[in-house]
Amino acid sequence: MKKLYIIKCGSTFENPNGDFEDWIIEKLEKKDLNISTIDLQKNHPLPMPRKNDAIIITGSHSMVTDEESWSLELEKWLPKIIDEQIPLLAICYGHQLLAKCLGGVSGYHENGIEIGTVDIFLEDFAKEDELFSKLPNSFKAHTVHSQTVVELPKNAIRLAFNNHDINHAYRVGSKAWGVQFHPEFDANAMNLYINEVSKKKNLEVNKLIKQSEETIAATSIIKEFERLFCI
Repeated sequence: MKKLYIIKCGSTFENPNGDFEDWIIEKLEKKDLNISTIDLQKNHPLPMPRKNDAIIITGSHSMVTDEESWSLELEKWLPKIIDEQIPLLAICYGHQLLAKCLGGVSGYHENGIEIGTVDIFLEDFAKEDELFSKLPNSFKAHTVHSQTVVELPKNAIRLAFNNHDINHAYRVGSKAWGVQFHPEFDANAMNLYINEVSKKKNLEVNKLIKQSEETIAATSIIKEFERLFCI
Protein backbone atom coordinates (compact mmCIF):
# COMPACT_ATOMS: atom_id res chain seq x y z
CA MET A 1 0.00 0.00 0.00
CA LYS A 2 1.27 3.46 -0.87
CA LYS A 3 2.26 5.68 2.04
CA LEU A 4 2.31 9.47 2.26
CA TYR A 5 5.03 10.75 4.57
CA ILE A 6 4.51 14.24 5.99
CA ILE A 7 7.89 15.53 7.11
CA LYS A 8 7.05 18.02 9.87
CA CYS A 9 9.70 20.73 10.20
CA GLY A 10 8.02 22.69 12.97
CA SER A 11 4.72 23.74 14.52
CA THR A 12 2.43 26.66 13.88
CA PHE A 13 1.07 29.08 16.49
CA GLU A 14 -1.30 27.70 19.10
CA ASN A 15 -4.80 27.64 17.65
CA PRO A 16 -7.94 25.45 17.70
CA ASN A 17 -7.62 24.31 14.08
CA GLY A 18 -4.56 22.08 14.20
CA ASP A 19 -0.99 22.18 12.92
CA PHE A 20 0.76 22.16 9.54
CA GLU A 21 0.21 18.44 9.01
CA ASP A 22 -3.47 18.70 9.96
CA TRP A 23 -4.00 21.46 7.40
CA ILE A 24 -2.34 19.33 4.71
CA ILE A 25 -4.43 16.26 5.57
CA GLU A 26 -7.62 18.34 5.63
CA LYS A 27 -6.96 19.39 2.02
CA LEU A 28 -6.65 15.79 0.77
CA GLU A 29 -9.65 14.28 -1.00
CA LYS A 30 -9.33 10.71 0.30
CA LYS A 31 -9.63 10.31 4.05
CA ASP A 32 -8.29 6.74 4.21
CA LEU A 33 -4.78 7.32 2.88
CA ASN A 34 -1.88 5.65 4.66
CA ILE A 35 -0.22 8.70 6.22
CA SER A 36 2.77 8.87 8.56
CA THR A 37 3.87 12.16 10.13
CA ILE A 38 7.59 12.44 10.91
CA ASP A 39 8.21 15.20 13.47
CA LEU A 40 11.85 16.17 13.05
CA GLN A 41 11.92 18.57 15.98
CA LYS A 42 10.88 15.65 18.19
CA ASN A 43 13.76 13.57 16.81
CA HIS A 44 11.62 11.19 14.78
CA PRO A 45 13.95 9.27 12.43
CA LEU A 46 13.67 9.97 8.72
CA PRO A 47 11.98 7.13 6.83
CA MET A 48 13.18 4.95 3.98
CA PRO A 49 10.39 5.48 1.42
CA ARG A 50 9.65 3.03 -1.35
CA LYS A 51 9.35 3.99 -5.02
CA ASN A 52 5.56 4.22 -4.87
CA ASP A 53 5.43 6.32 -1.69
CA ALA A 54 5.18 10.12 -1.63
CA ILE A 55 6.47 12.90 0.61
CA ILE A 56 5.25 16.36 1.65
CA ILE A 57 7.58 18.62 3.64
CA THR A 58 5.95 21.29 5.82
CA GLY A 59 6.87 24.83 6.61
CA SER A 60 8.54 25.91 9.84
CA HIS A 61 9.15 28.92 12.06
CA SER A 62 12.86 28.03 11.92
CA MET A 63 15.21 29.58 9.38
CA VAL A 64 17.11 27.45 6.87
CA THR A 65 20.28 29.48 7.44
CA ASP A 66 20.26 28.53 11.16
CA GLU A 67 21.23 24.99 10.08
CA GLU A 68 19.71 23.24 13.07
CA SER A 69 20.77 19.61 13.51
CA TRP A 70 17.43 18.13 12.38
CA SER A 71 17.52 20.39 9.31
CA LEU A 72 21.02 19.29 8.36
CA GLU A 73 19.90 15.66 8.58
CA LEU A 74 16.97 16.41 6.29
CA GLU A 75 19.28 18.25 3.92
CA LYS A 76 21.50 15.16 3.64
CA TRP A 77 18.49 12.88 3.12
CA LEU A 78 16.80 14.84 0.34
CA PRO A 79 19.24 14.26 -2.58
CA LYS A 80 18.67 10.50 -2.35
CA ILE A 81 14.91 11.08 -2.54
CA ILE A 82 15.44 13.14 -5.70
CA ASP A 83 17.76 10.54 -7.21
CA GLU A 84 15.25 7.76 -6.58
CA GLN A 85 12.44 9.88 -8.11
CA ILE A 86 10.16 9.53 -5.09
CA PRO A 87 7.39 12.14 -5.47
CA LEU A 88 8.06 15.15 -3.25
CA LEU A 89 6.21 18.39 -2.53
CA ALA A 90 8.23 20.80 -0.38
CA ILE A 91 6.40 23.78 1.16
CA CYS A 92 7.97 27.08 2.33
CA TYR A 93 10.82 25.94 4.63
CA GLY A 94 10.94 22.68 2.69
CA HIS A 95 11.07 24.63 -0.60
CA GLN A 96 14.09 26.60 0.64
CA LEU A 97 15.89 23.56 2.05
CA LEU A 98 15.32 21.55 -1.13
CA ALA A 99 17.01 24.30 -3.14
CA LYS A 100 19.89 24.54 -0.65
CA CYS A 101 20.59 20.81 -0.59
CA LEU A 102 20.96 20.76 -4.38
CA GLY A 103 23.38 23.66 -4.62
CA GLY A 104 20.97 26.60 -4.74
CA VAL A 105 21.09 29.56 -2.36
CA SER A 106 18.46 30.23 0.31
CA GLY A 107 18.50 33.20 2.68
CA TYR A 108 16.76 36.37 3.78
CA HIS A 109 14.83 38.23 1.11
CA GLU A 110 16.35 41.64 0.41
CA ASN A 111 12.89 43.26 0.58
CA GLY A 112 11.89 41.66 3.87
CA ILE A 113 8.83 39.64 4.75
CA GLU A 114 6.08 38.67 2.34
CA ILE A 115 2.80 38.04 4.12
CA GLY A 116 -0.83 37.83 3.07
CA THR A 117 -2.93 36.60 0.17
CA VAL A 118 -1.01 37.48 -2.98
CA ASP A 119 -1.06 37.00 -6.74
CA ILE A 120 1.10 34.21 -8.17
CA PHE A 121 1.94 33.98 -11.88
CA LEU A 122 2.91 30.89 -13.86
CA GLU A 123 5.91 30.63 -16.14
CA ASP A 124 5.26 29.20 -19.60
CA PHE A 125 7.03 25.99 -18.57
CA ALA A 126 4.31 25.35 -15.97
CA LYS A 127 1.77 24.45 -18.65
CA GLU A 128 3.88 21.41 -19.48
CA ASP A 129 4.46 20.45 -15.87
CA GLU A 130 2.75 17.35 -14.48
CA LEU A 131 1.69 19.04 -11.23
CA PHE A 132 1.10 22.65 -12.36
CA SER A 133 -0.45 22.23 -15.81
CA LYS A 134 -4.07 22.58 -14.66
CA LEU A 135 -3.52 25.86 -12.79
CA PRO A 136 -4.66 29.19 -14.25
CA ASN A 137 -1.96 31.59 -15.46
CA SER A 138 -2.45 33.66 -12.30
CA PHE A 139 -3.99 32.70 -8.97
CA LYS A 140 -4.15 33.72 -5.32
CA ALA A 141 -2.01 32.06 -2.66
CA HIS A 142 -1.19 32.59 1.01
CA THR A 143 2.35 33.59 1.94
CA VAL A 144 4.40 34.24 5.04
CA HIS A 145 8.17 34.13 4.73
CA SER A 146 11.26 36.21 5.46
CA GLN A 147 13.69 33.81 3.79
CA THR A 148 13.47 32.71 0.19
CA VAL A 149 15.23 30.80 -2.57
CA VAL A 150 17.68 33.48 -3.70
CA GLU A 151 19.17 31.30 -6.42
CA LEU A 152 17.71 28.12 -7.87
CA PRO A 153 19.81 24.96 -8.14
CA LYS A 154 21.27 24.18 -11.56
CA ASN A 155 18.78 22.33 -13.75
CA ALA A 156 15.81 23.48 -11.66
CA ILE A 157 12.86 24.73 -13.71
CA ARG A 158 11.12 27.85 -12.41
CA LEU A 159 7.34 27.39 -12.50
CA ALA A 160 5.88 30.42 -10.70
CA PHE A 161 6.79 33.90 -9.50
CA ASN A 162 5.30 37.17 -8.31
CA ASN A 163 6.34 40.79 -7.79
CA HIS A 164 8.01 39.99 -4.47
CA ASP A 165 9.64 36.64 -5.14
CA ILE A 166 10.95 35.39 -8.49
CA ASN A 167 11.23 31.79 -7.27
CA HIS A 168 7.80 31.01 -5.85
CA ALA A 169 7.73 27.50 -7.32
CA TYR A 170 10.12 25.21 -9.17
CA ARG A 171 10.70 21.59 -10.12
CA VAL A 172 13.89 19.59 -9.85
CA GLY A 173 14.17 16.28 -11.64
CA SER A 174 10.90 14.73 -12.70
CA LYS A 175 9.10 14.25 -9.38
CA ALA A 176 10.17 16.97 -6.90
CA TRP A 177 8.53 20.37 -6.46
CA GLY A 178 9.13 23.32 -4.16
CA VAL A 179 6.51 26.00 -3.44
CA GLN A 180 7.22 29.09 -1.37
CA PHE A 181 3.53 29.85 -0.82
CA HIS A 182 1.29 27.77 1.44
CA PRO A 183 -1.23 25.57 -0.42
CA GLU A 184 -2.29 24.06 2.92
CA PHE A 185 -3.44 27.41 4.37
CA ASP A 186 -7.03 28.59 4.35
CA ALA A 187 -8.13 32.15 5.12
CA ASN A 188 -8.29 31.39 8.86
CA ALA A 189 -4.69 30.18 8.88
CA MET A 190 -3.60 33.23 6.92
CA ASN A 191 -5.35 35.58 9.34
CA LEU A 192 -3.78 33.73 12.28
CA TYR A 193 -0.34 34.49 10.86
CA ILE A 194 -1.16 38.12 10.08
CA ASN A 195 -2.29 38.68 13.68
CA GLU A 196 0.60 36.79 15.29
CA VAL A 197 3.37 38.26 13.11
CA SER A 198 1.97 41.76 13.67
CA LYS A 199 2.94 41.42 17.35
CA LYS A 200 6.60 41.63 16.30
CA LYS A 201 6.46 43.44 12.97
CA ASN A 202 4.71 46.60 11.85
CA LEU A 203 1.99 45.29 9.53
CA GLU A 204 -1.11 46.85 8.03
CA VAL A 205 -3.25 44.27 9.78
CA ASN A 206 -6.70 45.49 8.75
CA LYS A 207 -5.67 45.83 5.11
CA LEU A 208 -4.05 42.39 5.02
CA ILE A 209 -7.05 40.70 6.63
CA LYS A 210 -9.43 42.50 4.28
CA GLN A 211 -7.41 41.12 1.34
CA SER A 212 -7.36 37.59 2.78
CA GLU A 213 -9.50 35.10 0.87
CA GLU A 214 -9.76 31.40 0.15
CA THR A 215 -7.22 30.18 -2.39
CA ILE A 216 -8.82 27.29 -4.22
CA ALA A 217 -6.28 27.16 -7.06
CA ALA A 218 -3.28 27.05 -4.71
CA THR A 219 -4.93 24.36 -2.58
CA SER A 220 -5.53 22.29 -5.70
CA ILE A 221 -1.77 21.62 -5.86
CA ILE A 222 -2.09 19.35 -2.82
CA LYS A 223 -5.11 17.63 -4.33
CA GLU A 224 -3.34 17.11 -7.66
CA PHE A 225 -0.22 15.78 -5.91
CA GLU A 226 -2.51 13.34 -4.09
CA ARG A 227 -4.25 12.28 -7.30
CA LEU A 228 -0.98 11.73 -9.16
CA PHE A 229 1.07 10.00 -6.49
CA CYS A 230 -0.95 8.91 -3.45
CA ILE A 231 -3.90 6.96 -4.86
